[in-house]
Amino acid sequence: MCMERKELRHDRHTVSLLTDHLVFSTKYRGKILVEKTIALALEGIIRKICKEMKIEIIDMAVNVDHIHLFIEYPPKYSVSFIAKRIKGRSSRELREAFPYLKEWAGIGLWAPSCFHGSVGHGWEVVEKYIQNQEAPNAKTRYTGSVL
Repeated sequence: MCMERKELRHDRHTVSLLTDHLVFSTKYRGKILVEKTIALALEGIIRKICKEMKIEIIDMAVNVDHIHLFIEYPPKYSVSFIAKRIKGRSSRELREAFPYLKEWAGIGLWAPSCFHGSVGHGWEVVEKYIQNQEAPNAKTRYTGSVL
């Protein structure tokens, strides 16, 4: 884990510790993230977006048809804004990098819905859940940085 539980985010006018567990599914639950090159590219894109927005990724698991993100984010962003930014940009960049995804997904790679779970004192539960995504239905799991 990258961040200590007691670390607080200190911004100009705020002190915060906002964490969330996000899950995005691919459109039609298509197993398009099974290829290691696509999964690595997706992880790199998400890390780049989060770095630009000053969002810390505590943990991430890329599965064949969905992705888990456990993040700590600044209070100036809503969770829905973060999800929209990550899904929109990653969809566009992946479809540009892998043109055959355009044929499969059309104008969007992700399902329109997503899961948001606010995490207070349950860090261990969320971390354990994401780490257990290495189970049979999870094809790959990446925690190292590719940037």
